[in-house]
Amino acid sequence: MKLAVAYKPGEPLVLEELPTPAIGPRDVLVRVAASGICHTDVTAINRPERDTPIVPGHEACGTVEAVGAEVRRVRTGDRVLACVSPACGACWWCVNEMSNHCERGATRMVPRFELPDGQQAPGLCGCGSFAEAMVVDEASVVAVNTDLPDEQLALLGCGVTTGLGAALNTAQVRPGSSVAVIGCGGVGQSVIQGARIAGAATIIAIDLFEGRRTASIAAGATHTIDPADGDVVEQVKSLTQGRGVDHSFEAVGLPQLLTQTFNLARLEGTVTYIGMPPQRDAQLTLNATAAIFSGKRIQGSVVGGSQILRDFPRYIRLVESGRLDLGSMVSHRIGLDDINDGIRLLEQGDGTRTVIL
Repeated sequence: MKLAVAYKPGEPLVLEELPTPAIGPRDVLVRVAASGICHTDVTAINRPERDTPIVPGHEACGTVEAVGAEVRRVRTGDRVLACVSPACGACWWCVNEMSNHCERGATRMVPRFELPDGQQAPGLCGCGSFAEAMVVDEASVVAVNTDLPDEQLALLGCGVTTGLGAALNTAQVRPGSSVAVIGCGGVGQSVIQGARIAGAATIIAIDLFEGRRTASIAAGATHTIDPADGDVVEQVKSLTQGRGVDHSFEAVGLPQLLTQTFNLARLEGTVTYIGMPPQRDAQLTLNATAAIFSGKRIQGSVVGGSQILRDFPRYIRLVESGRLDLGSMVSHRIGLDDINDGIRLLEQGDGTRTVIL
């Protein structure tokens, strides 16, 4: 089968032809139908401290071709969504509605692919969907029953679920509230849609790229801000009677933007961090007095706080009912042979989501 391998940080992916990996007792072989290219993929590809090859890709859907002897969640022929975060459904975290911290998280590092030079490579987040097929732990897939196109369904595997869940689950945006979102790629657009679905009255989209700001209006933003036009905090305050927003979100991961996101929130507001920092040891700096006496609530959001066994069907219903728009988020469609072009599109801020078909 064909797949794309990230050998060294910062270098283009290499297309390889490899045998289909063997499946273990709790493994599932999935024929990949579609895979989105997520910012997390690019971060992992370029992360300087990475010292082993990986097969990127984790936002995907496909069809089950084979299952291990102990697999109970899915069967051959099922249409499935893969997820960035496994959920076994039985550990302490899963039964206490925190399956985004499932104990089976270690399965994401299992090496699945034997490369031509003899090295072993894991799939990113336990998936490796930049491939014609992938082998995953059964905790990383959920069977779904829907007629949504592959290119739309795949987006629920990470970006949409992360952003939508951040608004609906983590921040619990309320009707009539005000929201600001820094970074309006796939995740940020999904935060905007989540805020719209929740009934927010003011939704401010902040991004350097004009195309993403324009797309944000279609997603539900009421205002857009170009950081090049001046102080972002002051621009947000001018739209919120000088107070700042009820909810601020950061969907990029840069430390300086994390600080800015804190400053966008009003007193007693909620600050939600979503973006993945480019380095694991990146530090967040806040004024200690402001952090304490502003009364702001600061929280991280892991996969949007989503419980995939519960939320994948819920989010699919939102799409089918017309309340969640995935079709407009697919800006580019490519084949696996063009994977490096797709990554460049993301790095250049061109479009919302590129999908490999």
